[in-house]
Amino acid sequence: MADNTDGRSPSQDLPPSVAPAASKRPAGRKLRIPKARRMRLSVTKVDPWSVAKVSFLLSIAWGIIQVVCAAVLFGILKAMGVFSSISKLISSAGVSAGSMAGGSIFSIGKLLSIVTIFSVFEIILIVILATVGAFLYNVVCMLIGGIHVTLGDD
Repeated sequence: MADNTDGRSPSQDLPPSVAPAASKRPAGRKLRIPKARRMRLSVTKVDPWSVAKVSFLLSIAWGIIQVVCAAVLFGILKAMGVFSSISKLISSAGVSAGSMAGGSIFSIGKLLSIVTIFSVFEIILIVILATVGAFLYNVVCMLIGGIHVTLGDD
């Protein structure tokens, strides 16, 4: 064990690179907290292929949500008896349900087929519109410089 005869603490015997941070700070000074950095950036180009891929996946998710919601809504309305009362109303008007194709105009299969076909067309339309939008954004950015964004490091 080393003997401290000059009254210094053991942390003062260490070299400056190894000494604790508290010994580097003069007494009475507060610890300086660094300020957040801010950077101004511009979105000057959007890759149309990446926009097409992202919009394709998001529109597929939206199509699945539509099909599931249609099935759930059909189940709820059928449990409430809405379709049977509509069928009774139609039959009382003089149109028999047997003369219609399939015997019933309200079925889960028909509904899900219609919603699925609508969702496929919607997926194609969304992907085309998003990709054309990316091309238009790139053209406009060549003229005005893009969208300016300020990012902060908080």
